[in-house]
Amino acid sequence: MRSTGVRGALRRLFRQEKAPPPRSGRPIALVYRGPASIPGCSEAVAELLEASRWGFDVRYTGPHEEIPLSAQALAEAAVYAQPGGGDLDRGYRHLKRHRGLLRDYVARGGRYLGFCLGGYLAGATPGFALLPGDTDQYIVSPGATVEGEEDTLVDVRWRGRDRSVFFQDGPCFLLDPGNRASVLATYPNGAVAALVAPYGAGRVGVVGPHPEATDDWFTDAGLPVRHAQDLGLDLVDAAMTE
Repeated sequence: MRSTGVRGALRRLFRQEKAPPPRSGRPIALVYRGPASIPGCSEAVAELLEASRWGFDVRYTGPHEEIPLSAQALAEAAVYAQPGGGDLDRGYRHLKRHRGLLRDYVARGGRYLGFCLGGYLAGATPGFALLPGDTDQYIVSPGATVEGEEDTLVDVRWRGRDRSVFFQDGPCFLLDPGNRASVLATYPNGAVAALVAPYGAGRVGVVGPHPEATDDWFTDAGLPVRHAQDLGLDLVDAAMTE
């Protein structure tokens, strides 16, 4: 989301919780929580990862968390997740000093998951340059079915099935010719809405809409609830699978 979508954010503020204590023997999933995210977004991604089949030990990382975002923390993680947030330029200002370590982490075999703003940040202008291409706002793409930045629903075709997903000015993904990305979903105008792609020895999974959205996101925005967590779990599986 390139603009600051804060509808319902204050009501989700108090859903925050402390990072869980270490549990040995389980793959670690690091979820960013900090100034480059909005309250409720990190927690929804954490819930999605906890519900996956991978048995993750989900922990939060960020400037005010028990685990700082560092090369040492990433070295112990099976996956790093960048949730939705506010404005892209502002988010990147908070995270650009971590660009190199995130690129190194994925190149060495790590997994990156990006949801909405996290998808924008996987691009290059600005971003971490983890994609075989770049990103743009879906709402400005030719034939877009959503024109504004407010919270709404967007239709996507996910692995051949039509679904409706929570949306707040999310990206579409622009792929270079000859890329090795696997497209999971497209918007009605054919723009890419979700994909997984290799980066070095690792993999990157990104999505423009919010399949991780919980019921309160919809009710806060006055929208009918559309459950799409199964799509988020499919993205996780596609990113984690060799």
